[in-house]
Amino acid sequence: MSMNEEVLSLLKDLIRCKSLSGEEQGVADILQNYLKENGFQSAETDRYGSLVAGVKGSRPGKRILFDGHIDTVPAENASAWTTPPFEPSVRDGKLYGRGTSDMKGADAAFAVAAATFLREVGTDFSGELWYAGVVQEECFEGVCAKEVDHRVHPDLVIIGEASEGNLKLSQRGRAEITLETFGVPCHSSNPQKGVNAAAQMCKLITEILKLPPSKDPRMQGDGILVLTDLHSEPYPGASVVPHYCKATFDRRLLVGETRENVLAPIQAIIDREKELDPTLNARVFYPHGSAVCSTGETVEAERFFAPWLYEPDETMLRVQAAMQKRGYDPKFTGYSFCTNGSYYAGEAHIPTFGFGPSREDLAHTVDEYVALSDLYAAADCYLAALYALLKPETCS
Repeated sequence: MSMNEEVLSLLKDLIRCKSLSGEEQGVADILQNYLKENGFQSAETDRYGSLVAGVKGSRPGKRILFDGHIDTVPAENASAWTTPPFEPSVRDGKLYGRGTSDMKGADAAFAVAAATFLREVGTDFSGELWYAGVVQEECFEGVCAKEVDHRVHPDLVIIGEASEGNLKLSQRGRAEITLETFGVPCHSSNPQKGVNAAAQMCKLITEILKLPPSKDPRMQGDGILVLTDLHSEPYPGASVVPHYCKATFDRRLLVGETRENVLAPIQAIIDREKELDPTLNARVFYPHGSAVCSTGETVEAERFFAPWLYEPDETMLRVQAAMQKRGYDPKFTGYSFCTNGSYYAGEAHIPTFGFGPSREDLAHTVDEYVALSDLYAAADCYLAALYALLKPETCS
């Protein structure tokens, strides 16, 4: 079986195995068996259910970790798909199915590239090769990756998210911001007797959305703030002035932005509006989220996921050169969305770059697909990267 045939076969198996966040055990099992059968010395799941597999070379060197999350978002609108989302279908040079781009395609491509590398060199390389099939990434970018780091202690991380065949050296972070207003209920026929929490929220939102986005020409996109949800109580509110209102914002983060300085402009608006209206009672904060993993463990985190940025260094240039020798042309760019790099690079400051098949805008879509040419190219590029990082004497 050729490497391309092997990648396609493995990816089809992964797509057939539905793995929503918290339900990833089946995919972890498939990859665990594959890696154990193809040269990895260890492959086990951690307390959250992430698969962590590794193999050590015969000579000392750096620990290289490939990070690929194995959960997917749901396909709740399955009837809108041309083919069922969990039944992989090849047509017109594309493989369709939930997770093909985000990001089981990269998981399969890297697993086969690693297996091919180990078949060709055995353990005759310097350092250690690790794979992490991380759970709960779609809900908690980087949180379960922290557990992987504590096991592996990598010197370099490769994030396998879709990169259109480019090398990603930066990523905007993400924060979820909650704004609450508290009023006094009354009958809507006598609104002056109460305090309308929804009306006060509308005033705050109007001012908040006037805030200019932060900018950094080195990053892919601005530090935008988007209103994503609005809810008042009681609901429905017939004939009653609402006593509570909650707004949720999605904030994309640039390097240098912290938990404190992101909230500061919003808090300043609250303080200013309170001077104009002493009845205003509002607060802004980052909410905490939690979810139960397939292992029964609970993952919990504040909804603030850090950005990161690197400049090309000798290692990154070596990987780029190795891919170029195989006929590819990867450029140094950045992700516009959030990845597990929020922990590795943004918090732990471990050198990190991203590389994966397909396009960012295919994630979470109806009829999600990966072009087979991109999938096969990614496997070939991963193989080139492994030689450049673990057996560089062969790349001169």
